[in-house]
Amino acid sequence: MTSLQSIRQQLDSGDLSMVGVVEYYLHQIKQSRDLNIYIEIYREEALSAAERLDAKRAAGEEMGALYGIVASIKDVLCYQDHQVTAGSHILDGFESQFTATSLERALAEDMIIIGRTNCDEFAMGSSNENSYYGPTFNGIDPDRVPGGSSGAAAVSVQMDTCLVAFGSDTGGSVRQPAAFCGVYGYKPTYGRISRYGLIAYASSFDQIGLLSKDVSAIRETLSVVEGQDQMDSTSADLASIESTAPQKTYKIAYFEHIADHPAIAPAIREAFQDRIEQLRAAGHEVVPVSFDLIDYLVPTYYVLTTAEASSNLHRFDGVRYGHQAKDAHDIHELYAKSRSEGFGTEVKRRIMMGTFVLSVGYFDAYFNKAQQVRALLTEQIKTIFAEHDFILMPTTPDVAWRVGEKVDDPLEMYLSDIFTVLANLCGLPAISIPNGVHEGLSHGIQLLARQFDDDRLIDFSASL
Repeated sequence: MTSLQSIRQQLDSGDLSMVGVVEYYLHQIKQSRDLNIYIEIYREEALSAAERLDAKRAAGEEMGALYGIVASIKDVLCYQDHQVTAGSHILDGFESQFTATSLERALAEDMIIIGRTNCDEFAMGSSNENSYYGPTFNGIDPDRVPGGSSGAAAVSVQMDTCLVAFGSDTGGSVRQPAAFCGVYGYKPTYGRISRYGLIAYASSFDQIGLLSKDVSAIRETLSVVEGQDQMDSTSADLASIESTAPQKTYKIAYFEHIADHPAIAPAIREAFQDRIEQLRAAGHEVVPVSFDLIDYLVPTYYVLTTAEASSNLHRFDGVRYGHQAKDAHDIHELYAKSRSEGFGTEVKRRIMMGTFVLSVGYFDAYFNKAQQVRALLTEQIKTIFAEHDFILMPTTPDVAWRVGEKVDDPLEMYLSDIFTVLANLCGLPAISIPNGVHEGLSHGIQLLARQFDDDRLIDFSASL
């Protein structure tokens, strides 16, 4: 059940029903329950939706564009009358009053949602160990992390519990776990998919992303969920954007000193070089380019995202919804106790970091300086894309680490994002493609494209 084409062929021939598809995925969920992938499974709801679709097809009605796709959704996406908690105790028991635009569009085209997946609390993490519901484990080796923050979304695809997973990507949270789990992970251009209904971490970085073993399933899903939304002022009017025609060969850039970067493990370096040679052998022009700002990527990203997180998460105060502390004597104590009890360690750390960089006396030194670096990065990348079609990088500097290995060293954890944050800083589309296995563990290669050149990026990725 890993190919949309195969599923649809079997549905068309009558060898398979949508009820059969859902039952298969439910069986896979049961078989992999020890990995802690799902917070909640919509068993009866998914089976009922499958029965409706089977009846619709039997009646000869036209099926929706996403017919055949069963998806999981990360626990940061709102789905009306269903709980959404962002992996946090502070939203324990909260039920959404509306559905995210992306999900609403997908459901209208006959997609079925099978459940919501675990994630790092408020999407803050690189290992899926920061969740209120406990860690999710990598299906390749349960002693290893699946990546984060969409780690469980990646494992839901990896373990064949769904065809497509909806995740979110603020600095690599779709692509890094995709690399660790051996699946495709796509982050769209900023504004291509509406953020309405996505619980915010850092609003100028966040994007809903898609994971699958099948690139065509990602392409089909994107074609439905993308586009302007009046509920999200940052969403783009794609009708006004000219798409770029596909080519037989492309000019691909890579950063000239990236292969020698001390963060890269030898196996990742070797696989990266092998991929370059494969692309050249296929007729593509793959050339090194100068990019001297790579060591500024992670500091810039964490200054800006923690600042935005500090602002976005002030609304979780224990007054209007979610966890409320007991025995508070006044409103200030209620705020303090509710947030202290409700937020986990990593979320508290990032809120405090963000509040610090926004504070009087440090705003110019940190936040404004980081904004200037972000603008400089964007200009340098535009210069590269003026002469090249894609930028090629490893997705991660190493393979998945062991569970608990980096929990006490947040700085080392942050540095694992070194190759993924660039796309979010510059609003670029990017995709992680499986690029091999080292000692039984998956790793990926990453392609970045110009803003709104998503279609060509996905098509080229499929050819790889």
